[in-house]
Amino acid sequence: MGDTVKISTLLSYAGGFKEAVAEVKALEKAGLDMVWVPEAYSFDAPTAMGYLAAETERVIIASGILPIYTRTPSVLAMTAAGLDYLSDGRAMLGLGASGPQVIEGFHGVPYQAPVAKTREIIEICRMIWRREKLQYLGNHFQMPLGQDKGSGLGKALKLINHPVRDDIPIAIAALGPTSVATTAELADAWLPAFFTPEAADQVWGDSLRAGTAKRDPNRAPLDVFAGGSVAIGSGMEHHRERGRAGAALYIGGMGARAKNFYNDIFSKSGYPEEARVIQDLYLAGDKQAAEAAIPDDYLAKSGLIGEPAFVSDRLAAMAEAGVTSLNVNFIGKTVAERVEQCEQLKELIVKM
Repeated sequence: MGDTVKISTLLSYAGGFKEAVAEVKALEKAGLDMVWVPEAYSFDAPTAMGYLAAETERVIIASGILPIYTRTPSVLAMTAAGLDYLSDGRAMLGLGASGPQVIEGFHGVPYQAPVAKTREIIEICRMIWRREKLQYLGNHFQMPLGQDKGSGLGKALKLINHPVRDDIPIAIAALGPTSVATTAELADAWLPAFFTPEAADQVWGDSLRAGTAKRDPNRAPLDVFAGGSVAIGSGMEHHRERGRAGAALYIGGMGARAKNFYNDIFSKSGYPEEARVIQDLYLAGDKQAAEAAIPDDYLAKSGLIGEPAFVSDRLAAMAEAGVTSLNVNFIGKTVAERVEQCEQLKELIVKM
């Protein structure tokens, strides 16, 4: 990986937003390169991202993620351009489809054509950042709106301000084969889920190769973010147990029984029988048994927890599997302990 690899983490403000930002500032000094700001159905991400821009100096500030259904493509482009201006060119626009429970339940918007809409949104954003007059005729978005659909007074406009950059990086959180292929073709960064180096090619290889074959050769290679929890040192292995609850929730309880992308990925990663058992237990209401059914082997492979030599081996395996940047969460009871983990991870990366 080398010392050019980025270390990123998700902003967790369960203990208070201003406290979380203070921790990001401490992590920034310890070597953190990037912070993802979540949205889901909590507070909006852009407000927090603007605050981070004012309080930090070096870290890249990425939405992690903005759902593609909750804002027009133009608003997404304006938001990213505004943040890029406030942060002196440190913005990344992270996009994803979210899921029908959130999009239709919380936003009241139909969950339709996620891959096709993502493609059109990326094209529109890049047009706006180049300050082109926005004339776009897609299957899902038309600018200006056709005269038969509104007042007929729509006008092709371009962004008033000159953006700091005319090509702001776009990251996509993609899971399914078609969406991963589209990400490899069009996006600048990819956020996979349930990534294990040993299974990466089996799960996503064909989709990544198909998308890469269509990629503009003038664009830099796709930046792949993975990593997991970080706890480096002697006797840290027990922290792997922390991953059971989250893994059981996603593998067992996300989506419908017949449509759970996380379960599909886990099954393709070499755990088909375990995937079925975990889902059966979770949907039957036995969450504790579902958590216990998560294989120890998976918990070891999906994170960076253990002796420095073990973590170095995992970093090498990730690099071999195509990971170019790390997306991690630091384990520790205090900010100081988490900062120390960041420093240790940075040291291991530099030595590679």
